[in-house]
Amino acid sequence: MSADKIWVGTGLVDGGAPHISVFDHGFTVGDGVFEAVKAVGGRPFALTRHLQRLAGSAAALGLPTVDVDAVRHAVTETLLANDVPPLARIRITYTAGVAPLGSERGDHGPTLVVAVGPAKAHAESTAVATVPWPRNERGALAGVKSTSYAENAKALAHAMQAGATEAIFADTTGRLCEGTGSNVFVVREGRVLTPTLDTGCLAGVTRALILKWVPGAEETDLSITALQDSDEVFLTSTLRDVQGVRRIDDRELAAPGPVTKDVMAVFAERAAQEHDPL
Repeated sequence: MSADKIWVGTGLVDGGAPHISVFDHGFTVGDGVFEAVKAVGGRPFALTRHLQRLAGSAAALGLPTVDVDAVRHAVTETLLANDVPPLARIRITYTAGVAPLGSERGDHGPTLVVAVGPAKAHAESTAVATVPWPRNERGALAGVKSTSYAENAKALAHAMQAGATEAIFADTTGRLCEGTGSNVFVVREGRVLTPTLDTGCLAGVTRALILKWVPGAEETDLSITALQDSDEVFLTSTLRDVQGVRRIDDRELAAPGPVTKDVMAVFAERAAQEHDPL
């Protein structure tokens, strides 16, 4: 499926033609934020949570305040204007807008783009690889879903060369942090644990719902070595939901393990009941 219509600025336009200036700061220096939202049966899942995070990311970068109602309207109109498959990805991008060729921001106002395309369901388990570059938990982009994604792209390419589909970062102190597009959970003696936001990891929407819906799931500081001595490991993200990890570097695990399977079942049941959970 190709998107026949996309939302740019204040209205729908044909998806096949260029509509973003080459001087847009999101293009020239990656000065923007974004959200990837799952659509099931044409309905966006957890859209309110995603829009709240978009607004928070924009505020953290000092971008103009996001009009959440206007973005919600743009998402609705974009879905209605396209032949959306049963499982789809909605991409919301919000940048600093047209600016000089450099780091300085312009005064033309922000750029909003909403597009929709097909998505594929993830396998129940996957392989991951740790990478030698740490997340900077004290950096300006810590916890921000920024369009400056080159660090993630490099890390993912490194992981894929090792036969994995996701790369896992530690923070600068050696704590377990996150993947390039996922949060990480470990299971120890039946306890479901995930790194704290102090590590600089993204406050994932699925991560938050697991912490809310799974009894006893909790945040805690974990060493990166937890990947090697925990009973089970799984990833969460908007499009993968809950995915077991069957290999971490050279370590093999049975995945999804029994606790991971329980988490999968809880998430699937609650997600079906609450399409826009708060």
